[in-house]
Amino acid sequence: MGWGNRRLNEAAAVCAMQFPAIGLAWWIGDQLGDDYAYGGAYGAFALFALACLLAVAPLVLPVLGLGHAVLQVLPAEALAREAARRTRGPVWAWHLGLAAVLGVLWAGLALLLWDWPFTVTAPLFAVLGVLPVLGLGWLRRRTRGFWGVWLPALFASVGLFLLVFLGGVLATVTGILEEYEPPKLSAAQLTGVWRGEKGAVLRLGTGGRAELTALPAEAVPGSVDPYADPPFEVCDGTGTWRLDAKGGYDPYADGPGGRPGVVVRLDERCGQETYWRIGGTETAPELFVPFGDPDAPEVRILTRD
Repeated sequence: MGWGNRRLNEAAAVCAMQFPAIGLAWWIGDQLGDDYAYGGAYGAFALFALACLLAVAPLVLPVLGLGHAVLQVLPAEALAREAARRTRGPVWAWHLGLAAVLGVLWAGLALLLWDWPFTVTAPLFAVLGVLPVLGLGWLRRRTRGFWGVWLPALFASVGLFLLVFLGGVLATVTGILEEYEPPKLSAAQLTGVWRGEKGAVLRLGTGGRAELTALPAEAVPGSVDPYADPPFEVCDGTGTWRLDAKGGYDPYADGPGGRPGVVVRLDERCGQETYWRIGGTETAPELFVPFGDPDAPEVRILTRD
């Protein structure tokens, strides 16, 4: 498309500058979600992963920036120039609009290939084009050369990162961002079909009856090594279930009351009583069990049909 090395360099720089702030925003949001019984170790691991990403950022960010530029920002610019030539409208306005359109198209492709949630990825991918488009307009008027491009991008990246950090701290202190709490579900809301990985199905019926297909269950003592892979038994059959709204049966509880969950007992001699904790949100509830080593559990999650 005749972009040239200079334009590729500029586009890669303005695209790369926003990724550290995006990574920090993702980490903040992740800390406000369910830790699936990992507790403090989960947050420490996430913080360590973020630190590692920042350490290798000088190597990774240019590659991410170039990829983003080639897939969204530069094609949108080429289309914008053609649209502006035909309509005599401002190139920057066309560039912003077409970058958003390309972002939505990539979100549609992600939905088809990987089943990513379109309602989340479409606005996110569309917004990812805003700062690069504005940054390219600024660079076109003011800078020249390699360092004349990457130094302003570096300063802008640090500024965005600090802005997100301070915003996260302020939102937490003022209570705008609150600590995660699991949804409160009734027995009627829990009744239905729940599915997990590798064909796991849990049908919670009315009257407290349950049907299990390839469902993980707490292993009978001595039958499975708690440090084995996997540290649970896979069971088929029928059983019973009941809601434990106060978490009295929660084996991971630190005190007398744990997280609300579902107690599932099997009729057959496969596995023990298993406590499925309630997680997710009111609109997208989950059931999960952390199996094995409490310090590094293997978590299995079920979602509603």
